[in-house]
Order: sequence, then C-alpha cells, then structure tokens
Amino acid sequence: MARVEMRLSGFGGQGLILAAYVLGKAAAVFEERHATLNQSFGPEARGSACSAQLVLSDEPVSYPYIQKSDVLVAMSQPAYTLFAKDTRADGIVLIEDDLVTPDPMSKLRTFGIPATKIAEELGRRIMANMVMVGFVTAITGVASVESVRESIRSSVPSGTQDRNLAAFERGLENGQAALSGRAPEEIAT
Repeated sequence: MARVEMRLSGFGGQGLILAAYVLGKAAAVFEERHATLNQSFGPEARGSACSAQLVLSDEPVSYPYIQKSDVLVAMSQPAYTLFAKDTRADGIVLIEDDLVTPDPMSKLRTFGIPATKIAEELGRRIMANMVMVGFVTAITGVASVESVRESIRSSVPSGTQDRNLAAFERGLENGQAALSGRAPEEIAT
C-alpha cells in the first residue's frame, strides 16, 4: 500500500469520526505506517452532515487532505450524492444499504451492507460504525484484521469492547461474503 485516501461520510451521530480514528490507529499504531485524520461536521452534532478524511500511507504524509477518494464510505444519501463524484474512477464505494441508493449510471465499484440493521440485531444501533469498519477492512484491506481488532479494543469506551468487536466481526463476515459472492452465513462457518 503506497497511499490510500478515504472519506467516511454520513450524518453526525453515526460514529464516523470514531470509525476513521479506529482505521487510522490500526495502520499508524499497530502497523507502524502513517495516517492523518481530518474531520468536518455541521453546527449541530447529531443529524447534520459529517465527514472524515483519512490518509493512510507507507511514507510520511506531507499533505493530509484528500484530492480524490480511493475509498468512499457513505452512510447517508446526502453524503453519497455529495462525495461520490469526488471518488477516483477506479475507487471503491461502500454504502449503508438501507440509507443510500447508488446512482444506477455510476461505474464505481459499489458494495453495500445494512450496517444499521445489523447493529440493531446486535442490540445497539450506535454500533453501525463498527459494522462498517469490519466491512471496510474486508473489502479494502487497508489494515489487517488483527490490527483493527486491537485498535477497537483500545479506542472504544471501557466495557463496550466485546459488543463493538462483535459488530466488527459481523461487518467483516459481510465484506468477505460480498467479495466471494457467498452469503455471510457461509463465511462465518
């Protein structure tokens, strides 16, 4: 991996900044690579637009802002609409299936996951971000699975590690299934 530019976007309150932090920490702390994180969000905390720019690199990052995303995570329709056009032609778009309808004319490689629904099945809607982190990890390989697990363990509030790791594992299974064309249940066994 030379340099990967990622944008994680959606609504405030979906945990996208933490998701970007977890991925960046996995690369920088547990794999001794380089990472930068920039974030922006609307004046209201929950429900407004939210975006995180994450640059991961084997070399020091001299410019921490992304030009065109290699990977776009869109967890809301407005985020998809705003940022899909700023994704490289050979980039990957990962969407929240229940909240985003991709442009049928788009030639971007798009993968979807019902992250919020999966998180609700696990008992905590707020963990949709960790479901998406698992999905991102499986589809993109931007950091190793074990590095991301370690990053989650050391980044989420004490006492929530097991639940967040369970959410991550479900996202990981769905990502592996999406790449292989099999159902997530077949991957988990």
